[in-house]
Amino acid sequence: MDMIARIIAIIVEVIILAAITYAVLNGVRLAILDMGIKPRYDRFITVTIVALGFILVVFFIAHLTAFYP
Repeated sequence: MDMIARIIAIIVEVIILAAITYAVLNGVRLAILDMGIKPRYDRFITVTIVALGFILVVFFIAHLTAFYP
C-alpha cells in the first residue's frame, strides 16, 4: 500500500511540475517573440522551448524517483 501511495504522489507531483514548466516556458516564448524576433523564427523557438521543457520534466521525474521518501 505504501508503494502505491508513493507512485501516485510522484505522478501527481510530475503533473503539477509539468504544468508549471509549461506555463513558465510559454511565458518565456511569448516574451522572446514580443521583443521583436521575426515570426519566421517562431517554429525554431517553439521547438527549442519544447525540448527544454522535456529535459526539465525528465529531470523532475529522475529527481522525484531518486529522492522521494
